[in-house]
Amino acid sequence: QFREDLFARINLWSYQLPGLGERQEDIEPSLTYLLDQFGRENGRMVRFQQEARGAYLRFATSAAAHWSGNFRDLSASVTRMATLADAGGIGADTVEQEIARLRHQWRHHAAVSNGAGVDLAGLIDAAALEQIDRFDQMQLAAVIAVCRQSPSLSEAGRTLYNVSRAAKSKPNDADRLKKYLARFGLDWQGVA
Repeated sequence: QFREDLFARINLWSYQLPGLGERQEDIEPSLTYLLDQFGRENGRMVRFQQEARGAYLRFATSAAAHWSGNFRDLSASVTRMATLADAGGIGADTVEQEIARLRHQWRHHAAVSNGAGVDLAGLIDAAALEQIDRFDQMQLAAVIAVCRQSPSLSEAGRTLYNVSRAAKSKPNDADRLKKYLARFGLDWQGVA
């Protein structure tokens, strides 16, 4: 909303700061900083139990962590865990509850970010979903979106394999689709 000529005078430098999800190396030192800050503000030091810290960091740096609110999300998460810490130590139960809360908070973001509007977390166990590459998650979401728009497994298969089916003498697109879904522990009834 600046006047163009005024903006041109002050627009000397531009900085592009990637989101927290793209700067995973910043997450671990930020945990220490945020816990120290919590201690100063609340007059009590809180630390992670070793196993709990490892579990939180594995989740925080995984594809399942969207950090849509960037540092604010991380700060709020650490504050919640520190507040609930028993005797100054954040344990595995607290971390587990926080991870579940973050997953729930990011459910919509996960569905939108896979480009197909499909919530894979509602179909695949959270631990299993973390083991699926982002590329495969996006492809699976697109396949499920086609399945949900198709009246039958056969029709979905014909839509998904419309080019490669021409090269087969006896195409069985429904079987191919069924096998693809089975790779992820899914079936037609579960996704349609």
